[in-house]
Amino acid sequence: MDDMVFVEKLMTFGLTRQEASIYLCLYRNGTLTGYEAAKITGISRSNVYNALAGLTEKGAAYLMEGSSSRYMAVPVGELCDNKLRALSEAKSWLEQNMPQASSPSEGYITIVGGQQILDRMHHMMREAQKRIYLAASSERIACFEPELSELLAKKVKVVLLSDREPSGLKGAVFYRSEGKAEQVRLISDSRYVLTGELTGSRQDICLYSGQKVLVDALKEAMRNEIKLIELTGRKKKTKGEA
Repeated sequence: MDDMVFVEKLMTFGLTRQEASIYLCLYRNGTLTGYEAAKITGISRSNVYNALAGLTEKGAAYLMEGSSSRYMAVPVGELCDNKLRALSEAKSWLEQNMPQASSPSEGYITIVGGQQILDRMHHMMREAQKRIYLAASSERIACFEPELSELLAKKVKVVLLSDREPSGLKGAVFYRSEGKAEQVRLISDSRYVLTGELTGSRQDICLYSGQKVLVDALKEAMRNEIKLIELTGRKKKTKGEA
């Protein structure tokens, strides 16, 4: 597997690109001096020593004292657990101490980038209390199955418009729709909407808002689409729907 895949994943845990590269080198080769790490990676010694200092400070590497300073990577499972625990503690503190947030319903927010759009959609689903309407490709819906399954377990209404019915979401209302694969539309609790294109690219753009005008417009458009599907006989409900 390409090293850059590992580097990108490690960077999500707070490492810089160079730190992630050196961490991967240590992980593969055991304890190394800065000189040895520089020789293996081809990175300049000054940059390697800076990266090693950063890794030890961030809890990603141990400094082995001896005649020459050697470094060892912290086991990846331990590193990830430590970071997740620290993030969880920081989240709890921020939620308890941050000033009151203003409502996002006052305006329209343009979200740029595939990952940022996915993050917002995951959050909308986790926060939903009554109902979710989601129009997207079956491949895209599969990314949200954990959240959708949890919503169904909590008796939150889930309505899906897609090209293929997901097999693992019993209890959802499904309508077969042959829309464009890159388009997504999401309505949460009739309060917030997200609509636009989602291909996974950094150039993806979606509009997110709690503005009643946009919420009502998107609700009406999806309602009309559902009526059309029903009229053409393409409606299909999963078992267990009331």
